Amino acid sequence: MSSHPAYQPYPWPVRFRKIRPDIDLAYMDVGAGPKTVVMLHGLGSYSPAWSRTIEGLKDHARCIALDFPNYGQSTLGNFPVSLKWFAEVVRDLILDLKLEGPVILAGHSMGAQIAVWFHELRLFPLERLILISPAGFEQFSGMEKRWFATINRPSLIRNLTDSQILRNFEVNFVQFPENARFMVQDRLKLKAHRQAYEFYCRMIPKCTQAMLDEPIWDILPDIRIPTQVVYGLADKLIPNPILHPSLTLEEVAWAGTRRIPGAHLSLIPGGGHFVHWEQPILVNEVLRPLVR
Repeated sequence: MSSHPAYQPYPWPVRFRKIRPDIDLAYMDVGAGPKTVVMLHGLGSYSPAWSRTIEGLKDHARCIALDFPNYGQSTLGNFPVSLKWFAEVVRDLILDLKLEGPVILAGHSMGAQIAVWFHELRLFPLERLILISPAGFEQFSGMEKRWFATINRPSLIRNLTDSQILRNFEVNFVQFPENARFMVQDRLKLKAHRQAYEFYCRMIPKCTQAMLDEPIWDILPDIRIPTQVVYGLADKLIPNPILHPSLTLEEVAWAGTRRIPGAHLSLIPGGGHFVHWEQPILVNEVLRPLVR
């Protein structure tokens, strides 16, 4: 357990639920409607990354965006990180909130991979999955997985300079927008908070390894609920530009989507890995009819 850096205020009030004796989960609960959309952020991110999605959906559905443990304002600690564990944390929040009516699970990147595992484990009845820039559609060999381990050591993350941190954010966008600069500023505040940053530096490699150890390729055909997949056509992270330079985003996106019975794929022009932030109007036009 540890204190948190002084992040910039979240766009809506932050609430907390003690879902387990050692976990206070932070979340934003915005909007109203017959359906509830639970939003799962990606690797190294937090709930404010959903702000532009919430803004577009909150007049039509209840939107709940959470911070996973060791992220944002949720409890920091030495937790047994795995995608299935994160999925169980989401289940605990849903049960604690006693959500009524249809529940839609939306995930970005790592959060999308967690959402697929949530469905596979049948942790709570879902009406629909929304997978934005999902990790897990791209497959990696054993040798490629070992390469990831060499570049995701805590010491390498700990020693990133401020300019390297900025570049790591920039690669998530076609062109880094000024309205996303708060994410960088919050990361630098985290870096200045020695104890909290140490948790972060240890956690990121664990999350990366969990994504590799718990692939979803083989369980995609098990998805039996309506599923919407969204990718930005200019994603610079998927496919991995170092390991798979000859692979295209369209090939990865269609390969994964076709494994999900009845799934729909939207490819958004002018959008990078954070397509829901960079092209919110186009993405929200896709999502709004699904959550009403």
